[in-house]
Amino acid sequence: MNELYEMIEQKIQSSGYRRPLSGRDVYNDICDQIDGKENGDYLLLSKFEEDVTFEYHITIMDEEFNLGVLTITAPEGTYSVDFDAE
Repeated sequence: MNELYEMIEQKIQSSGYRRPLSGRDVYNDICDQIDGKENGDYLLLSKFEEDVTFEYHITIMDEEFNLGVLTITAPEGTYSVDFDAE
């Protein structure tokens, strides 16, 4: 799982977002938000910090989910992370 957390952190940092961030926290936030949801496409919002909003574009399937795009809105700017891009 550590590799997954590190990949999340690296993708977010490559978008230009410079605040400290834990890939584990992002993953756990997603898991908490999708718990009990039916299969389908969702747009989920989360206040990650007082002044930072995470917008997750997620597809939920039977036993897994796909985070397609994460948009982070912070006072210093908006950052878009495409997790489907190589």
